[in-house]
This record gives sequence, structure tokens and C-alpha cells, in this order.
Amino acid sequence: MSGVFAPRGPWLFSRTLDLAMFAGSALVSWLLVGIGATLGWLDQDTPGLCWLACVVAVDVAHVWATGFRVYFDASEVRSRPLLYLGLPALAYLGGVAAHAVSPVTFWRLLAYIAVFHFVRQQAGFMALYGRRDPQTSAADARLDQAAIYATMLYPLVHWHASLPRRFAWLTQGDFVEGASRALVGPAAWICFALLGSFVVRQLVLAARGALHPGKCALLLATFSSWYGGIVLFDSDYVFTVTNVLLHGVPYFVLTYRYARAVEAPSLARRIARAGALPFVAGCVALALGEELWWDRLVWHERPEWFGTEASLPAAALVFIVPLLAVPQLTHYLLDGFVWRVRSENPVLRRELE
Repeated sequence: MSGVFAPRGPWLFSRTLDLAMFAGSALVSWLLVGIGATLGWLDQDTPGLCWLACVVAVDVAHVWATGFRVYFDASEVRSRPLLYLGLPALAYLGGVAAHAVSPVTFWRLLAYIAVFHFVRQQAGFMALYGRRDPQTSAADARLDQAAIYATMLYPLVHWHASLPRRFAWLTQGDFVEGASRALVGPAAWICFALLGSFVVRQLVLAARGALHPGKCALLLATFSSWYGGIVLFDSDYVFTVTNVLLHGVPYFVLTYRYARAVEAPSLARRIARAGALPFVAGCVALALGEELWWDRLVWHERPEWFGTEASLPAAALVFIVPLLAVPQLTHYLLDGFVWRVRSENPVLRRELE
């Protein structure tokens, strides 16, 4: 049985898989943008079938892939029960407290935790490339991290300085307004200076026969999705398709490969070793179940798919909304722990040390 990662070198998994999950995800996103432009979707909310395919089947579903990393593996849960069982409880209680203050407080807090998670995931993949390639120097690792952060932080500065916009991270009003437009110019200069430095460094390495194509694919895909989806367009549709594919698809790959590599018997390993299709189908089924309750109890936007339900009073939503958000918030928070290389994570230690 193969491990999580490929042998040490310029690829995390393989040339084909790395390029598919980073460059391929970005290319599919922009293909969808082109289709949407042709059909007039750029000036409206994301159409239903595209929302189902991108948001539910990728974004919401990848949240449930955390189950294959943790909760569908009894031995993993037993290894750190306080973390794995206590964190969802704390997430729920914190969500109730925030929603009791105001719905805006709850959604704003959740949005910024989500942003942090999205940014850290891309930086984490860049760090994995550096860690697994013995030719990566300390200076290269610092430049890699600075460049990948710049590709995301500059668009976020631009977003905050141009509010309100026609799209939101989670819901309208979740980002804080009032950032000065004067910040955008310096942020852009810093971003492009770091990207230029990264490109020059890779050209130098290429001349020595040591170009790192995986890092280049990751950085280019991240820049195209974040800059294009946030800075170039003011469109809910464009932001949706460019945002979720690059984030969700690589996470599916990572959790799938991890679940297959775990040696202890578990539900996660059985499903993953049955193939990628059962793995993804399980995540999508759970995502559809979650979205059904969100729509029936909170949003009431797609009765043709999820049916109708009477609106709940505001007092009930204080407890229902944070409960429905527990999988999402648990995914965001646990990712800060479960991918660290420590003594309690023998699979990753074996793969990365």
C-alpha cells in the first residue's frame, strides 16, 4: 500500500496529480468563468446547478472529509479524545454566545476564521513542498511563504477597501467595512515584488536544473484564483467558482491519501481503500444532508430541492445556526492540529521525516 506522499522530490503526490489538483482546479474554475460569461451569469448569483456542484459537492463536502481524517477512525479519536470531542462542543458553545450577541457577530467571526483557514491551507501546501524537497534552502522556504501569503493577503486588502461588494465570503456584511483605499497600492507593490522575486528565483533554479514545478503550479493557481476572483471581478459567480475548487479539491486528495495510508483498521480506511469514488460520494452525501437542514431551517432559498419548512423564531436560531455550523467550524479549527508532524501523528512523521 502506497503512503500519503510520493518519494521525496519536487512533487507531493505525483506530477499528474499535483498539476491536476492545483493547476487543473484553477483551469476548470476559469473555464467555468468563461462559460458563465457566455451565459450571462457574471451579474447574478451563482446558478443552482453550479452552486450544487461547486459549493455543496466540493466546498461543503470537503468539510466532511475531516471525518475521514479523524472521526471515522476510532483509534485516532482515542488518541486525543479531549481535542476531538471537546473542540466541537466548545465550537458550539462559542457559536451560541456569538449568535446571542447578534447574527452579524456570529457570521463575522465564522467568516474570519474561514479566511484564516483558507490562507493557511495554501501556505501549508507550500511548506510541504519545501519540507519534502532537500534542495529547498531556508532562504527559499522564507521566500516561498512570503510569496504565497502575498497572493492572498493583497486581494483581501483590496476586498476590505472596496466594500460593499456584490459578493460576500459567507453572507453580506460579514467583513468589516472602513479599510482605507490608501492601503491597496502599497499592498499591491509588496505582492508583485514578492511574486517577481519568486519568479526570478525559480528562473535561477531552472538554469541549474533545479526548478520546482510543484511550487510554481501552486503559486500560479493561488494567484490566479485569488487575484482574479476578488480583484478583477465583482461577481458572486466568479468568486464562488474560483474560490472553492482550488481549496476543496487538494484537501480531498490529501485526506483520501491519508485515509488509505493509515495502518489501523477503521471505517475511514475501508472506504478510502474501496476507491476515490466511494470516498467522495460519502462526503457529498453528508454535505447534502447538512445543506438540507440549512435550507429548511435557516435559508429557505431552494425549496425545489430541499422542501419547505416553517421559519423558526429568532430565539431558536440562536441555538440552531451554531449547531449547523459545528462541522464547518470544527473543520477550520481541527486543521490547525491534525496536520502537524508530532509524536501523536505517526503517519505524517513517517512520511515527512
